[in-house]
Amino acid sequence: MNVSSKKLKPEHLNGIYAEIANLLGVDAAVQLHKRYRGTQVTFPVELICREYIFDQIKEEYNGTNIRELATKYGYTEKWVRKIVKNNQGI
Repeated sequence: MNVSSKKLKPEHLNGIYAEIANLLGVDAAVQLHKRYRGTQVTFPVELICREYIFDQIKEEYNGTNIRELATKYGYTEKWVRKIVKNNQGI
């Protein structure tokens, strides 16, 4: 379809495309449609990969801030302790 996105408004778009247009703009919705139309896309619950979080915890750990790191990254204190323990000596 070759409709100019300059004339389109979010309310002119179907379903999720209207939501995307409201959030990111009509041009972004049109680009997503061009790239993924007909494809079922599932967005993971977690935005950031675990490897990045591991690295951040290793970098930010100061010996006393397990609770703060667990809260910041949305994991349990037990999980953060395990990351710290597995990376001691690195």
